[in-house]
Amino acid sequence: MKIAVCDDCYEDALYLKTLLEGQSVWIYSDSDCLILDIKENSRQYDLYFLDIFMEDSMNGIDLARLVRQQDEEAVICFISSSNEFYREAYDLYAVQYLLKPVQAEEVHNLLDRVSKSLLRNRERSLCFKWRGQTGTIPYGNILFISSSEHTVFIYCKNGVVQECKGKLSEIALQAGGDVFMRCHQSFLVNMYQVDSLKGNELMVSGHPIPISRRYYTEVKRRYQEILFEEVD
Repeated sequence: MKIAVCDDCYEDALYLKTLLEGQSVWIYSDSDCLILDIKENSRQYDLYFLDIFMEDSMNGIDLARLVRQQDEEAVICFISSSNEFYREAYDLYAVQYLLKPVQAEEVHNLLDRVSKSLLRNRERSLCFKWRGQTGTIPYGNILFISSSEHTVFIYCKNGVVQECKGKLSEIALQAGGDVFMRCHQSFLVNMYQVDSLKGNELMVSGHPIPISRRYYTEVKRRYQEILFEEVD
């Protein structure tokens, strides 16, 4: 796994690197160096550890916003001596918020979660056909799938909506497993992209997705399972 550590305290960065033994780790002493490397060298990482308090450059929260602009799929973990930025971290969809001194068990658990997520997203893709052409979309890039008559619409994280001919039931068979779930006659949802479940509705990146009574119990069970996965 390729990992970036941005911390103006070199001792803390080196200590974190020892906890990341076996990974490919790049250390940045300030925010500008990391952003420059991303912009000019098209550098991307599987995981970013960003210190929130950095004296001589922008703070980690502002840095995370810039990283997100360059890499929408960035997996970000904040490290800090204070928990006062939990709310900002939540708004930026940080995967974790670690307090210094960072504990080895916390880091190892995080690596395990991120590794499983990367493996899941990279290995599986959805195949589709449209106007005589075939293509694939990685599961990790799909928010949800809807259907209308004989056309299926695949809603992607980058805003693209890919059309294809077929039935939602056929897509459900192809994508069967622990990632996608049928929640309604007209909707198939990537459960790892669900932000919340309230009443009979899922919220997926700002899109409200209805849950019919037929599917509610299984959808709720899977949603809760994923919440526990993310806490472990």
